[in-house]
Amino acid sequence: MLNKQEIAYWCVVQDRKVYLPFGELPLLTANELAFDTDLARKVGEYNNHPVYWLEAPEALNSADFHTQRELLDVAPALFDLVGRATQLSHMLHTQKYCPSCGGQCQLAEMDIAMVCQQCDSHHYPRISPCVIVAVRRGDELLLAQHPRHKTGMYTVIAGFVEAGETLEQCVAREVLEETGIIVSNIRYVGSQPWAFPSNLMMGFLADYQSGELKPDYTELSDAVWATKATLPEVAPKGTIARHLIELSLEKMK
Repeated sequence: MLNKQEIAYWCVVQDRKVYLPFGELPLLTANELAFDTDLARKVGEYNNHPVYWLEAPEALNSADFHTQRELLDVAPALFDLVGRATQLSHMLHTQKYCPSCGGQCQLAEMDIAMVCQQCDSHHYPRISPCVIVAVRRGDELLLAQHPRHKTGMYTVIAGFVEAGETLEQCVAREVLEETGIIVSNIRYVGSQPWAFPSNLMMGFLADYQSGELKPDYTELSDAVWATKATLPEVAPKGTIARHLIELSLEKMK
């Protein structure tokens, strides 16, 4: 049962955005939060405080809600818990109906799942596996710019895993399809939950093998081989893309 006197982190979600009054995640008691918290669900703990997910009341000012990207500078463990809350909110709103029988689903009382009220089947959050890879050619790094990056930021190649495909096959395919480059020595680095809306990013490093750089302009705005001296604006700290870029730069002269 929720202890309304206990200080907790509150992930209050509205349309996949997070309530950040004064630019920060609320760290308050339930009583101090000043709205109904009876439906809050605990999603974890951080720094000896519980972390709760709560759907936003309609009365809250939408101007106080921001994308989770505003929290990239917080500790990774807390960032991931906020991501869990936004993914569960996404589940609540997109998995309202049972894919087996079409019955209406409700959030389970004792489980993180949607339960069909007609056939009693359980449906868990849908997570999309993605790969993301930094490709190095000597002292050059392959970087790409996407149309959605309005600031001109560059990042590394990424894409969704297809059915029947290994992660390594996906890495090689995405790089070839988007840039015309063939890679080798593909090796796993780490992963990051990425709640935009519900992806799991699996990071890799790879080496250039062959091919001429030919960006697929249906997917990219640009692609370049960059050195330390010519590095453009890149993905922000806190992202696995930035981590892969920094690992690659460490190996360059």
